[in-house]
Amino acid sequence: MFGKLDFILEKYEELSLKVSDPEVISNQTVWQKHIKEMGEMEPIVNKYREYKKASEDLAGAKELLAESGSDEDLKEMAKMEIAELEDKIEGCAQELKVLLIPKDPNDERNVILEVRAGTGGDEAALFGADLLRMYTRYAERRGWKTEIMDMNDTGIGGVKEAVVMIKGRGAYSRLKFESGVHRVQRVPETESSGRIHTSAATVAVLPEVDDVEVEINPNDVRVDVYRSSGNGGQCVNTTDSAVRLTHIPTGLVVTCQDEKSQIKNKDKAFKVLRSRLYDMKLKEQHDKQAADRQSQVGSGDRSERIRTYNFPQGRVSDHRIGMTIYKLDSFLDGEIDEIVDALITAEQAEKMKNF
Repeated sequence: MFGKLDFILEKYEELSLKVSDPEVISNQTVWQKHIKEMGEMEPIVNKYREYKKASEDLAGAKELLAESGSDEDLKEMAKMEIAELEDKIEGCAQELKVLLIPKDPNDERNVILEVRAGTGGDEAALFGADLLRMYTRYAERRGWKTEIMDMNDTGIGGVKEAVVMIKGRGAYSRLKFESGVHRVQRVPETESSGRIHTSAATVAVLPEVDDVEVEINPNDVRVDVYRSSGNGGQCVNTTDSAVRLTHIPTGLVVTCQDEKSQIKNKDKAFKVLRSRLYDMKLKEQHDKQAADRQSQVGSGDRSERIRTYNFPQGRVSDHRIGMTIYKLDSFLDGEIDEIVDALITAEQAEKMKNF
């Protein structure tokens, strides 16, 4: 570990000299690249410097203890300082291990989040709308921007399918744990007997990718245009502005009708298609079946769930880490950090085992 830390420190100091070089400063592309590299290394460098300083201080305190002789006050002071410094060094070492855990290369990316109603009919669609609002509110709380890419609602407040772009630093690092089946247990408003129903909705979280990362052959995509429709099939406008893309090699279909401009809808649809293809590529790299993306969201069946939202008990249970909180209302209002933080900690702990 320390060999790697020494290398990072040496590289950081080398870059510090480069970014002060007038020749490098004149080339903004190279300068910005170096600044970005330094920014990624800075937390590790600062913590390692803190570790080294504490180690030096510890050596000094031990030397003071050895030279204290019969001076009991000096001896006691040195022992206290040694104990404090040893705790600090241990804490720094643990933090350095976490900082050195390989980062997910997608963590800083924007997100394309998809919500689909699963088992449960209208109640599942209403729950899908609840989830969409939850993520929108969460994005607002973190200062991220949201943009609806596509929406298929039920006309009674439910969402059959929705695709939303969430733009913000670290959006993927926080939201990637939301992929999977979400189950809800509650009494529907239409249920006269007060019987609790169970339904589900699926969530897929995809990192936004650049054109250069996923190259799409135009000949592989069939583009269909049609009139966008609203509730009950009513026309939103009278032009063929809605766009449907079919990626022939994979069978992936993407639709977008949020904008009145066909060009804008086509651009958004290609963004979604690119991210889905990238998602499939990642799964192939991990030796998982990626033909229809079911490995991420499951089938929508009630039994395949990552989290349960129980309204009668006011609880949210995440089944991956065995965590339950009794804050359902605030959770659905976008206050999901408590569980997200726990999921991140669990992932770090798992990676630490292999450190």
